[in-house]
Parts: sequence; structure tokens; C-alpha cells
Amino acid sequence: MKPKEKISIFIIEDNRLLREGITAMVNEQTDLKVIGIFNEKEKSLSKLFNLKVDVVLIDLGLRTLNSLEVVKDVKGKSPAIKIIVMDLLPIQSDILDFVKAGASGFILKDAMVHEFLKTIRSVAAGEKILPQHMTGSLFSQIVERAINGTKNVNLMDAVRMTKREREVIDLIADGQSNKEIGQILYLSPYTVKSHVHNILEKMALQTRVQIAKYAYSNKEYKETADSVSL
Repeated sequence: MKPKEKISIFIIEDNRLLREGITAMVNEQTDLKVIGIFNEKEKSLSKLFNLKVDVVLIDLGLRTLNSLEVVKDVKGKSPAIKIIVMDLLPIQSDILDFVKAGASGFILKDAMVHEFLKTIRSVAAGEKILPQHMTGSLFSQIVERAINGTKNVNLMDAVRMTKREREVIDLIADGQSNKEIGQILYLSPYTVKSHVHNILEKMALQTRVQIAKYAYSNKEYKETADSVSL
């Protein structure tokens, strides 16, 4: 019986310590193997295209190359290659740009080893992997639509919120505090706080002000606010 071929990996990382650490960690696995690396001394990626590569691991913030352009170049020349972007905490706009360029997954550099390896295996198998802190958010749904080729994404169509969460958004937009929202909706302050937390995560926002600004400026919000049931 012919042994199963290992997943072949090419690393594009200009931090030598990180590059060597990832190589050692990957090569300890029975089903993974690093077959090539690119470092800061090299001038081109030509050797990458001369190898049978399954997965490319690339640092989002390379000093010597434009990482986004590298992703576009690799996918343009070798569409079958899967690309995973590595970063400490990629911002939303970067994630969307890299997804559109052809990246299949993201790995946080402070991820646990088993998460790191699981992402490589999952992407090699054809899955799309977003950073864990984005999972389930409005932003992740927008990215999913970008992956599937949906154009002119209607953001409010992608929002999966309960009727109660929409009521809380509406009251935040009106300038109400958590206490005032609780009195209006007959909810405890803790319950209101929980709703606000869920809204922030789903919309991939950080503050109540951003929620208010979004609801106030988005005409589609008022049109769809009453269309979602509990």
C-alpha cells in the first residue's frame, strides 16, 4: 500500500527565529513537511513555482516584499496552492483584502500549536479559516460572501440578529444608556449589557458609539429592523 503523501509547505517569513521555529514544529508531524523557505536575502519567489507546494505560509507584514502582492502572484500562477496568512492580530480591512487576493486562511502568531497545525491541515483539505476572534461576526459573514464570489454585498442582509438585539441597537442610536434601555424594554442592566456585547461581536465593532453611528447612517437598518423575528 502506497504511503500517504505529506502536505508540502513553503514558508515566506523574514524573521529567522520564527521561520526556523515553524519549520521545526511542522517537520515533527507525520503528515506535514516544509519543502522550501523564502528569507530576506532572496530577491524572487521563483523557486516556489518549481516545487510541488500544497500550502504557503506567509507573514502579513514582510519587510522585503509586499505580502498582498505575493498572494496575488502565487494564486495567479498556481491557483491550486492554498495560502495561509500569519499575523499577530490582523485588522478587518487586511483580512478582506487577502481573502479577495486568494488567501484561504489566517493563523494568529500567538495561537496554540495544535490550533496552528489544525489550520494548516484544514486549509490543505479545502476549508476557509478566519481568525477565531472573527468567527460568527458580521464581518466573517461578509468575508464568507466575498469568498463565494457574491458582489455588492448588502451588509444588513448579512446581519443575523434577534429582534431584541435590533431594539437595543435602535435605542443605542437614540442615545439611551444601558439603564435607560433596561427600563424601556423591562430588562435587567446585566441582560442589556449582554445584548450590547453580542451586538459588538456580531458587527465586529468595539464601542457603543460605533453601533450608534452605524445604525444612524445606515438607511437599510430602519427598513429591516422589524423584519427579523426572535
